[in-house]
Amino acid sequence: MTATPNARRADPRVDTMVVGGQIVTASQVYPASIAIADGKIAAIGPENLLPPADHYIDASGKYVLPGLIDCHVHLDGHDNYALGSLAAAYAGLTTLIPFGTYNLEGDETLPAAIHRSREEIERTALTDFAFHFILQNRPAILDSLPQALELGVKSFKMFMTYKKRPYRMCDDDYICQTMEMVAKGGGVLQLHCESGNIIEYLENKLLAEGHTHPTDFPTACPDWAEEEAVNRAVKMAAATRCPTYVVHLSTQLGLERIKQAQGQGQPIWTESCPQYLLLSDAEMARYGPLAKIGPPLRPEEGPDREALWRGLEQGHISITASDHAPYPQELKQVGWDNIFVDSEGRSVPFGSPGVETLVPLMYSEGVVKRGLPIWWLARVMAENPARIFGLYPRKGVIQPGADADLLILDPKGDRIITSREHHSNAGYTLFEGWQVQGRPWMTLLRGKTLLNQGQLEQQPGCGIFLESGEPRSPLGGPVR
Repeated sequence: MTATPNARRADPRVDTMVVGGQIVTASQVYPASIAIADGKIAAIGPENLLPPADHYIDASGKYVLPGLIDCHVHLDGHDNYALGSLAAAYAGLTTLIPFGTYNLEGDETLPAAIHRSREEIERTALTDFAFHFILQNRPAILDSLPQALELGVKSFKMFMTYKKRPYRMCDDDYICQTMEMVAKGGGVLQLHCESGNIIEYLENKLLAEGHTHPTDFPTACPDWAEEEAVNRAVKMAAATRCPTYVVHLSTQLGLERIKQAQGQGQPIWTESCPQYLLLSDAEMARYGPLAKIGPPLRPEEGPDREALWRGLEQGHISITASDHAPYPQELKQVGWDNIFVDSEGRSVPFGSPGVETLVPLMYSEGVVKRGLPIWWLARVMAENPARIFGLYPRKGVIQPGADADLLILDPKGDRIITSREHHSNAGYTLFEGWQVQGRPWMTLLRGKTLLNQGQLEQQPGCGIFLESGEPRSPLGGPVR
């Protein structure tokens, strides 16, 4: 008997088939179907050439992207892993990479903190999790750093600023020592690049002169303070041969220094965030301390926002992430009286929520309004985060053998961002009232439907801990 051209091959059945959609990789868009078996992508191609499935998902008229990753998330008390992953799941994300915590005052080691966090995740999480750890200015924590690297935590962060926050700001020699250890263990070091001593001087000067209104805050953190710290980061990374990642880049000056280092072949990578791409220091008058973030929002008439968008378009900025830092409003409102310190001299909290607005803003503002190709979104929010933070090719791609993490994005329909619909404990968003286009129609996490037209279909505990490998260079080059 001769088979007809449209006859299915007599292959074993697969669990799920996604049909009718436009597959989005980090470099192209094309129509095809995706066969899923045992939580992995089994095959990609025309539906009639793939094995039959037990379950079909019709993605007609929609984009099928790799599961998106938010790789800059703070879930250290105000939003825990359970709540953070709940918010992320509703927002269309499938993987989070937050900063793990360890007991600064006690003797908890990094391995102990990793095991504790892993147990909590696998009991409560709705998305998959990898981890970074912030290395505070407590050198003894480095004793357990090699063991942490062996346990699959390959990314660590240090601060070059925040002198008023206990244990936050790290000296250059301590950073260099850490860089050597991280490089030897096959990891990547993240740096918050602002010149802490300069900012401390400027902040104290403003305090002494009584300039403490929220609109005075950006004056203490000029753009050249970021550039100066980025320059030191580049030099220290070169001296230690450590892959280095500059978090939340906010200025044209900082970007130009990074571009120079990249042009010389250094593994220096960076991200930016919606708040720096879309907002300005004008928000300080409207939102006051709720808009106090570090680095600060930059001048409304300045060059920074357009420079950052060009950096994304040209591939010098590899990732967009949220820097989700959900301090509740009541903890920040004291900054109306003094934006720098409260009545007891403690620093008014930095940060704002962002995990629930990241996907709609980047699609609407980047793809719809600026005309960047849809595959740019797959690059900066899926494949590049997976590459830099050691999850590639398990995460971040649509290819056989990868985890079947998918975002099926419906490009139709407008909606308004409002904190009333959010799940974070913060209770506000700096993007209140923004009109965005498109919505996460469905997400799959390792082959199982997680989000289905606004409803979650999985229970807490479906997420798993991901061991990271060594960083790989991100995809670069112009996207148009």
